[in-house]
Amino acid sequence: MEELYNCNVDVRGVAQVKLNRPEIHNAFNDELIEKLTQLFCDLDENDEIRIIVLTGEGRSFCAGADLNWMKSMINFSEQENICDSKKLFKMFKTINDCTKPVIGKINGHALGGGVGLVAVCDIAITHNKSKFGFTETRLGLVPAVISPFCVAKIGESNARAWFLSGEMFLGKKAQEMGLVHEVVEVDQLDQRVEELVASQLKAAPIATGKAKLLIKQIMTLPKDRIEEYTCSTIAACRTSEEGQEGMNALLEKRKPNWINHD
Repeated sequence: MEELYNCNVDVRGVAQVKLNRPEIHNAFNDELIEKLTQLFCDLDENDEIRIIVLTGEGRSFCAGADLNWMKSMINFSEQENICDSKKLFKMFKTINDCTKPVIGKINGHALGGGVGLVAVCDIAITHNKSKFGFTETRLGLVPAVISPFCVAKIGESNARAWFLSGEMFLGKKAQEMGLVHEVVEVDQLDQRVEELVASQLKAAPIATGKAKLLIKQIMTLPKDRIEEYTCSTIAACRTSEEGQEGMNALLEKRKPNWINHD
């Protein structure tokens, strides 16, 4: 039976999730969508998990939808298409809303829905040979399901420039538009991701999740509720067990208890 993905967790609580369909450039189908959604739900609920690294096996990160899966949808009714698309949206939303930091190790090309996976990562790093593209219009489609997540990352102007033509672009352009945060040489990708992981592990795990929620809330709350929300949030953090530990560690000039002391 085909293993659609691999998930390995190290002693630090770092989970590496690797899409495992290299022969078709890690394209996803309905089964992978369902399994990936459940996996991220499970990882999110696991208190032992500190960080999730999402990557792909082989030369590509993710080429979007599996062509055989797309072929099976040709005769779907409109309602069947809506139901199917909602499952895809749920996968992106589940990853996007995950309270754990998600680092995208973009090891190769990301096209169509694959760009959606890049967009829902908190930090995305790629190498200078990777290509990206909202290629849907070249199939007579539009990047509808991924659009909320991608536009949130790249903004309206870049969406208008790149959604329409389906033209592909390199990592440097992806970085310029905010889709990825860093571009390195191919042979530097593993090392740089490990550096990012080590840096993230210095942050308090509960505070990290609250910081993700904070960003989401201040972008969506009415302006007249921002002051109350932000002030109550920091007050709760200051009096929390984790906040007290962090402040005491600073005053006592020691490492807080969430940092490995070895």
